[in-house]
Amino acid sequence: MTPAQIIMTLLAIINLLAFFMMGRDKRQSVRGKDTERTPEGLIFFWVALFGSIGVYTGMQIFRHKTRKWYFQIGIPLLILQNLATLYLVSQFIS
Repeated sequence: MTPAQIIMTLLAIINLLAFFMMGRDKRQSVRGKDTERTPEGLIFFWVALFGSIGVYTGMQIFRHKTRKWYFQIGIPLLILQNLATLYLVSQFIS
């Protein structure tokens, strides 16, 4: 595998995990207050680890965290930050 293929595979795995994390948290939120929820800080941590597209997709599909302003604004901004970082890294590699 080339380095680019390895990076793309890792990004796909991270985004899938982030997507399923949003689905799990939505399921836990529907069950009630006595269930253990995913902390919002952990969600933003996964976004910072380039899982922003997975979290955003999970937000839209599961209709989860869509009313919180810091998710409405923060996740799209972090998508841009992730893309800019990937672009800069790709420029240094090539």
